[in-house]
Amino acid sequence: MGPSQYNMPLDRPSDWYGSAQARRIADAIVSFQTPAGGWSKNQDRTIARLPGQRFSNDAETMEQNPANFDAPADRFWTFVGTLDNEATWTEMRFLAKVAAHAPGAQGDAWRASIERGVRYLLNAQYPNGGWPQIWPLEGGFHDSITFNDNAVANAAMLLRDVSQGREGFDFVSNDLKSRAGEATHKAVEVILAAQVRQGDRLLGWPQQVEPMRLVPTSARNYEPRSIASGETTDILIFLMREPNPSAEVKAAVRGAAAWLEAVRVYDKSFEMTDQGRKLIDKPGAGPIWSRNYDLVTGRPIFGDKDQTIHDDVNEISIGRRNGYSWWITSPQRALDLYAAWSAENG
Repeated sequence: MGPSQYNMPLDRPSDWYGSAQARRIADAIVSFQTPAGGWSKNQDRTIARLPGQRFSNDAETMEQNPANFDAPADRFWTFVGTLDNEATWTEMRFLAKVAAHAPGAQGDAWRASIERGVRYLLNAQYPNGGWPQIWPLEGGFHDSITFNDNAVANAAMLLRDVSQGREGFDFVSNDLKSRAGEATHKAVEVILAAQVRQGDRLLGWPQQVEPMRLVPTSARNYEPRSIASGETTDILIFLMREPNPSAEVKAAVRGAAAWLEAVRVYDKSFEMTDQGRKLIDKPGAGPIWSRNYDLVTGRPIFGDKDQTIHDDVNEISIGRRNGYSWWITSPQRALDLYAAWSAENG
């Protein structure tokens, strides 16, 4: 369960979404929808927004320091509409599940909110098919096309379901369905264009890319330019769900899967010790993947709060080691799906 789903669960039995509890959450979600049509992140969706209450929380850091990539220009107006931490698309999917149990007028407000959310995603999409982390644009690294937290992949997957009238989005107007389909195609195009290449080899994807040049760029102080295994995982899953994949999509999937297979590590574990989380020897463990890989050497890299980059996760500060998933297991999900996809697609 992701960070946005602890109070907007998407995995409950179908009947639960017709319950009074689910409807209260849906009403609270609608109350927090921003004027632009999106949602902020990391908020309690079990409590409705009060009149005059801000649409987002305080900034993650309240320090105003231009040298700190995490510091916002406005501490009290940040992430007001975002795809970060699974925001916006989670609210929309939750509302769709609840609205499916309210086919009459009682569900109209939830359906209207979803359509506003669809328009938000369409408006926020760059002409080349990518999405920024925050929209309306806030500046800084937030304006980059963001694969981090699977923002592009999740927005595209939702719009693909909208275009096909699936997953409770059958009520969406035909005009929005058509536009959602076009947006999904554009998302595929920008994903293919942003894949990291080394010579003729196609590898994985960065956490974020510059919106014009589509080259990897950095984000927070400890998130350097890199090839990112977690983001590659969800992009791969998205591409493998593409109906009738083109030759370009097939090449992208095969290249990324081969890269994940090449960089996986066995007999190691990233776990809590008496000195904080560390990468330790553990025979039989794995596979695991570093979150980030250097664009030139292909080796794992790890950033710290002071903007330094290290090649050993055990060298970075204990707070940063404990506060970030530097080694992950999720890429195995993509490789498991790839086995069946490869058999079907030659």
